[in-house]
Amino acid sequence: MTTASTPRTTVDRAELGTLALLAWTGDPAQGYDTPYLIAYSLGDGTGGGEAAAAASLALIEKLGLTTGDVMQDHTGEGVSPIQLLVQGGQAVVNMPYMNAQCPVPAEWLAAAERRGHVHFMISGRAWPEAKPGVPVAEETLRAHLGNEDALKGMAHVLLPVSQLRR
Repeated sequence: MTTASTPRTTVDRAELGTLALLAWTGDPAQGYDTPYLIAYSLGDGTGGGEAAAAASLALIEKLGLTTGDVMQDHTGEGVSPIQLLVQGGQAVVNMPYMNAQCPVPAEWLAAAERRGHVHFMISGRAWPEAKPGVPVAEETLRAHLGNEDALKGMAHVLLPVSQLRR
């Protein structure tokens, strides 16, 4: 008797290393007030940057997402395994078996409140230059996000903004 087995995607957290978040908005003066949030590995896991990239891509797959230029809309009720909580000037992203948080600027908070959702990305490659707690220069952000290979290796999701009830 033969049985078919489905491959299991596992996320090796040791290889993923540090999962960081970075928040920014477009320039409102130019008509861009979208709140963006990107999750990425610092590449400091057990296998270095390449292993971190493989673990990031496994995470994307485990979450049921795809990479490329497809925007997945998870703003419907109960649609997403990813939850975004915005509270006290922080964005907290909860995913199965892991979470990350970062402080967000006032203009990001305002844009997230106006829109009710955030353009969330998970990078399929390590980004060691963007250390948590250290401001990222606009040129560094553009170089990473403007890289065609980096963009092709990202998952893009619209996430609803949740807040604690008072």
